[in-house]
Amino acid sequence: QVQLVESGGGLVQPGGSLRLSCAASGSILSINTMGWYRQAPGKQRESVADTIRGSGGSIITYAGSVKGRFTISRDNAKNTVYLQMNSLKSEDTAVYYCNMVGLQIGGFNFDSWGQGTQVTVSS
Repeated sequence: QVQLVESGGGLVQPGGSLRLSCAASGSILSINTMGWYRQAPGKQRESVADTIRGSGGSIITYAGSVKGRFTISRDNAKNTVYLQMNSLKSEDTAVYYCNMVGLQIGGFNFDSWGQGTQVTVSS
């Protein structure tokens, strides 16, 4: 099994910054997609950003609401994905989840989720 452990959430004032991390462990052969999702109270889970590993590099996609403020990055050697969040707004308040899709040793695909980390933006 592949397990994801997130860290970095917390309480921050509007305009502030936070950096989330998510590290994968287990029998991992390769990770194709790494992404971040969020779910605010009473709302559906939504994609925030993702990075897809390709032969020529990574393809990165952002939700329109975070473009220009959030930056996703990955360290393939550490099986880790990061989300740098700047200029945070109250509407960014949510539980943030990381997701990774890839291949395990032995040839089995995996699609794993982190446990979630709370991000609260409030004065």
